[in-house]
Amino acid sequence: MTDAGNRSRDMALVALFAALTAVGAFIRIPVPVVPFTLQFLFTNLAGLLLDAKRGAAAAGVYMAAGLIGVPVFTQGGGPWYVMNPPFGYIAGFAAGAWCAGKISRLRARRSFRLLLAASFANIAVVYLFGVVYYWFAASYFVGSPVAVSALLLYGVALAAPGDIALCFVSAALAAKILPRIGGGGL
Repeated sequence: MTDAGNRSRDMALVALFAALTAVGAFIRIPVPVVPFTLQFLFTNLAGLLLDAKRGAAAAGVYMAAGLIGVPVFTQGGGPWYVMNPPFGYIAGFAAGAWCAGKISRLRARRSFRLLLAASFANIAVVYLFGVVYYWFAASYFVGSPVAVSALLLYGVALAAPGDIALCFVSAALAAKILPRIGGGGL
């Protein structure tokens, strides 16, 4: 394939995973207390199936679309959204997808275990960004500080079981898809 063809293919894949992430924001799994969506599933798959650069780009395109006003975030969109405490999780999607992409490429043969480790690293990055930003935004933008214990309960402990399940699902999907597309990724 030519360089122009590769660039077009890469842009299409980035756009596809950005769109899947946007759709994932509105696929809600009914659980008590915290909203649970499939955004993480699609950003993690972007990192695992594409690579660090294109996976992060897909999450970045999703984030940029929301910030320019396209209502792709769970609570809408627009530039003001950066002041919304949950925005840290969205920023974490890009960093986490990059991390998953890097780790998943450590070996030529990407086993389920490697893909699962990459997925767990991804979720750790997403939670780190999310919790730190949530605390900062709640304290300084919203003017309603959140206790660290409450933040860890609602921002991590209650959401973690579902996201851990998504780590297993995305690693299993990637492990099945990669051999069928040549093992190197999309």
